[in-house]
Amino acid sequence: MTGNGQRFAGKVALVTGASRGIGAAVAERVRDEGARVASLDLQGDAPEGVLGIAGDVSRSEDVEAAVARARDELGPIDILVCSAGVPGVSLPTVDVTDEEWHRVMGINADGVFFCNRAVLPGMVARGYGRIVNVASIAGKEGNPMAGAYSASKAAVIGLTKAIGKDVARTGVIVNCVAPAVIETPILDGITQEHIDYMVERIPMGRMGGPEEVAALICWLASEECSFSTGATYDISGGRAVY
Repeated sequence: MTGNGQRFAGKVALVTGASRGIGAAVAERVRDEGARVASLDLQGDAPEGVLGIAGDVSRSEDVEAAVARARDELGPIDILVCSAGVPGVSLPTVDVTDEEWHRVMGINADGVFFCNRAVLPGMVARGYGRIVNVASIAGKEGNPMAGAYSASKAAVIGLTKAIGKDVARTGVIVNCVAPAVIETPILDGITQEHIDYMVERIPMGRMGGPEEVAALICWLASEECSFSTGATYDISGGRAVY
């Protein structure tokens, strides 16, 4: 899938979870379209040409440090894409332990909150910013055997709506995407039965590809997206049409 010239020339982007999957596809695309890019990932791995920063998004101090380093080395952050996430263990709700609930919510929900909070002051002060949070169709419909994951992604959708309205008149635009099942390494953590359940509900009859999600995210992260904020964009092969 081709990019759109150099629409991110002169921009600085921070992408979480950019070592693989959707995050890697986004980081590579915004890099190829002219941005200076930093990645915040647990191991600090990053695509070629991307500044890799090691940190845990569920720890606010790690997030604040990563934002400061990206700003110091690359410049003020214009674009934030929150892609870091975990699927959680496939379990009936009554079998989800306290530890598993807090782990999934900590990475998927707290992490998005911490990252958004960290970049917003600078964006608002400069009068420009684009934030794209990666939610999930599970956050809209709920998936069985995924209570923690579904709840965490619903939180991302609600948070995006609130922040989008908070900063609607500042030049900062905040949206999220809600993919159905995408063929990425995150699937390694869940059962084949769970995957089959999700694919069966997609009218196109297939998983999406990370580059397909990246194409939508990169439009939302660009100046072309100028009159949409607080919105949830489905990319679900027809599963969700609302």
